[in-house]
Amino acid sequence: MSLSLAHTRELPTRSRFSTAMSQYPAQPNAQPKAQADATGSEAAESPAQPDSATITGLLAEWQARGLLQDHTPGLNALLAGEPTVAYSGFDPTADSLHVGNLVPITVLAHLQRAGHKVIALVGGATGMIGDPSGKSAERNLLDEETLRRNEAAIRSQLERFLDFEGDNPAILVNNYDWFQGMGYIEFIRDVGKHITVNYMMAKESVKKRLESGMSFTEFTYQLAQGYAYLHLYREHRCKLQVGGSDQWGNITTGTEMVRKIAGGEAEAMTFPLITKADGSKFGKSEQGNIWLDAARTSP
Repeated sequence: MSLSLAHTRELPTRSRFSTAMSQYPAQPNAQPKAQADATGSEAAESPAQPDSATITGLLAEWQARGLLQDHTPGLNALLAGEPTVAYSGFDPTADSLHVGNLVPITVLAHLQRAGHKVIALVGGATGMIGDPSGKSAERNLLDEETLRRNEAAIRSQLERFLDFEGDNPAILVNNYDWFQGMGYIEFIRDVGKHITVNYMMAKESVKKRLESGMSFTEFTYQLAQGYAYLHLYREHRCKLQVGGSDQWGNITTGTEMVRKIAGGEAEAMTFPLITKADGSKFGKSEQGNIWLDAARTSP
């Protein structure tokens, strides 16, 4: 299996950035997507009318590079304004990132070099649940000791791409740190009551698993990921989450929580997935993976 390297063009940032990544087909007509309200409207998965203004800056750069799949209508204005805070999540179910993670890493690096604050979130809590997005079966769950070991290994790899020490340092957080002290009653009272079952059932990640079946644990995954976005909004004023195209439903659950619980506004952006020859995505729990760790996949 071979991957081509994308060429590097001048970015609208403070310096040039280059990284090895797969070359994507262009997405010339990426449109903003509407967010549904908690009633479960199908608008959660339907394109909305584009912004009246032509996209500029980083958003235009991502579109030119084929890195832009979907985004919420307010994203262009957010990026064109004052520096903001953005994050992307990384699954800690293995002690190495994989080739698919190069895309969110690249997007975070672009944001950081453009002067925005970036947060890399290690999903220690959500990793104990298992994301059903793009999965045909439930994953094995890991213990805390293994997840902590994997977190340290992931940080070491992220440091090759993101600056954790400079004038605008990246932040690494683990959502297990705030979930571990939250009880079940507290969560369903303060979080779950704001999102309807109709809304959750409308997500593509749920629809695709209904025939084969999914556990209640996986069904509630989107609430856990959505709450992580809400937490980062409250603690760091984070207003943007970026992720793969299969994460749109989970990310917009977070923007909905920010709107309904915190009374704020938050944006979402997704990019195309790097896929294998059979069309399936790369993932830590999948076969045929290409790891960033040279001990796992030879350079």
